[in-house]
Amino acid sequence: MTDIVDELKWRGLFAQSTDEDALRKALANGPVTFYCGFDPTAASLHVGHLVQVLTVRRLQRAGHRPLALVGGATGQIGDPRPTAERTLNDPETIAAWVSRLRSQIEPFLSFEGENAAVMVNNLDWTAGLSAIEFLRDIGKHFRVNKMLTKDSVARRLESQEGISYTEFSYQLLQGMDFLELYRRYGCTLQQGGSDQWGNLTAGLDLIHRLEPDASVHALATPLMTKADGTKFGKTEGGAVWLDPEMTTPYAFYQFWLNVDDRDISAYARILSFRSREELEELERVTEERPQVRAAQRALAEELTTLVHGADQCAAVINASRALFGQGELGELDEATLAAALAELPHAKVAAPGAVVDLFAEVGLAPSKSAARRTVKEGGAYVNNVKVTAEDAEVSADELLHGRWLVLRRGKKNLAAIEVAAAG
Repeated sequence: MTDIVDELKWRGLFAQSTDEDALRKALANGPVTFYCGFDPTAASLHVGHLVQVLTVRRLQRAGHRPLALVGGATGQIGDPRPTAERTLNDPETIAAWVSRLRSQIEPFLSFEGENAAVMVNNLDWTAGLSAIEFLRDIGKHFRVNKMLTKDSVARRLESQEGISYTEFSYQLLQGMDFLELYRRYGCTLQQGGSDQWGNLTAGLDLIHRLEPDASVHALATPLMTKADGTKFGKTEGGAVWLDPEMTTPYAFYQFWLNVDDRDISAYARILSFRSREELEELERVTEERPQVRAAQRALAEELTTLVHGADQCAAVINASRALFGQGELGELDEATLAAALAELPHAKVAAPGAVVDLFAEVGLAPSKSAARRTVKEGGAYVNNVKVTAEDAEVSADELLHGRWLVLRRGKKNLAAIEVAAAG
């Protein structure tokens, strides 16, 4: 690998740092113990978190020691929002979410060797801390006038909602995290998103006040954006989660497969572990033959394998091919088929019946007469079998897993029928 700072910059993962030359020297002389924090504000991480998770993995692979912090304490403050107060959750819910997030982060890291990762929880050093101790030991080192200049605070002050003391004090808690990790593990680098820059530097300021000889750093990665102006990691159905129960592996794979050509090169550099040469070749193919979607397929396969495993990735690829007639629908397991069909236009009927009725019901044809024309022209398929008769009927024994039919008009227009009364 080249110099890790150069690598991060080439990949678009270097937004800013406190002192680039000092950070570059520290990383070159390494290993550096660093940390990145994740607050349990939902039952799962989403794809937006992958930027940080995979940057942690990248730094560990470069020889540095990661501390992955899941904030059992800061998570109780809630999810930060630019213009509204955080939603607070009860401690039992937070504890359950801490466990779930830990189990999602751990597979990305190595817990063996000289730079073995460590999972940490800031509840360990805050649970027994009284309000008076917090104000005396931590609060006295922060200056309100400086806290007011932080972007996240300034935006809230300008909003109609204003800012609560809870929200305002969050940066003290995150600053204390860095101090504790410096003292407990020799942590000298905090990594996070650029929207967290004010909180990242709060920790540096606190350490410099209490440990004046310490050499500590902050590194911020850019926020991922979409060319069409919509929020990265969002679909019509909401956030794209890493938990397979919240976003199926099939839907996860399709999210990356459908990335806009204008975004895919940047996303691949940030999230892929392919070499610079491989990525530049994929960029060339995308520019010359965008219809092939080579970069999208490569990233979808790599990330689905990383998050859900090689077997699940193979299953969703097979499902994707089978839906378009390039594989056997009957060979797909029920869960994978159900996940794939959930992404298609679909309709529920009481019983199978005439093909033209089903095509009209699900919207693949605007009317029964239009459906008949599709059949006559040879463009109607049921479970990848061409329909040749305009009066063709579907029988119960043709249902996939006793429940579904896959309808296709032409090569690309798909829909699903669920037979509710089957069986």
